[in-house]
Amino acid sequence: MSDVRLIEAPLDIGFEIENVNSVEFEREYIQLSEADNDAIAQWLRNAKGKGEMGDSDGIVVQLLVELYRKIDRLEQALLHTAPKRIPLSNNAKIGRIGYEYFELLEPQLVSGTYYYGRLEMPVHPMREAGFYFEAQSPTLAKIVRMHQKDINEWGIYMMARERAIIRHLKGYE
Repeated sequence: MSDVRLIEAPLDIGFEIENVNSVEFEREYIQLSEADNDAIAQWLRNAKGKGEMGDSDGIVVQLLVELYRKIDRLEQALLHTAPKRIPLSNNAKIGRIGYEYFELLEPQLVSGTYYYGRLEMPVHPMREAGFYFEAQSPTLAKIVRMHQKDINEWGIYMMARERAIIRHLKGYE
């Protein structure tokens, strides 16, 4: 495991041993991946597919969609209809991440054990991501299953952290 490259990235994670509640964890994992398949996203995909978007500015449309989703989440919170997440018994702080790995600040893992985890993806728009990981040591974990969109955003976040660290080291910040 000497080829594991990690960079500093402060994140919070909730996790639990995978076989404790595997059926419910799988349901939540699937639901989290479908969070972007709401009515407005389907409408937007249909409009793009039909060519109705024309020369519209995609960024402005995407920002409006995100505003709609925020209003929808506020409405769900006010009406107490927000989706319920499975309570996870362990919470930890991630100190460093890699493309397939992350490292906790405190030893909380059992080597060789599989876990289900959930965290807020630190990209815009912020959203929760569920994933499965295997403990390599009491602090080091390897991500073994994550949705493709989450993998892409994890990589984007890691590159952004690398750039921020380089700027800091060069004294640009």
